[in-house]
Amino acid sequence: MKHSIITVKDMYVIGMKMSVNFQTMHIEMAKLARTFMPRRHEIINRIGTHAFSIQDYKQQHFKAITPESLFDKWVAVEVTDLNTVPRGMESLTLKGGDYLVIDYKGTVADFPKIWQFIFKEWLPSSGYVIDDRPHFEKLPETYNPQSQINEETVWIPVRKVS
Repeated sequence: MKHSIITVKDMYVIGMKMSVNFQTMHIEMAKLARTFMPRRHEIINRIGTHAFSIQDYKQQHFKAITPESLFDKWVAVEVTDLNTVPRGMESLTLKGGDYLVIDYKGTVADFPKIWQFIFKEWLPSSGYVIDDRPHFEKLPETYNPQSQINEETVWIPVRKVS
């Protein structure tokens, strides 16, 4: 699995969110995407054509999260600034820092393998820990969760162990 550490500055996104847990996320995410994606072109200061799928765990201790833990799930696009937010949408600043970035190609069903790789292989020997910032995936405009194979980049916030 191809991966690297990338350091970025703050990123700004505009989109829509809802509170979900791991048990309801896939159903609610589909509803959220069906509401947001047709309206994404209303956002005038967009950067690129990709979309973001964001999980904001609200500084919950990552190891204490359960299938019932609530968190915010976003569908959004990157923008140059947060000055113009269309009605019914919200803005979020993704704080800069180090991210473990993984190029993923596969099915939605195989996605949990990424988590196994991160927590069982990569983290224990990396010198990094998960940071308290939103996690996200950058999805190309061609992304379709119904497709057998999709490509995306997974961004996990990390910080060096002090």
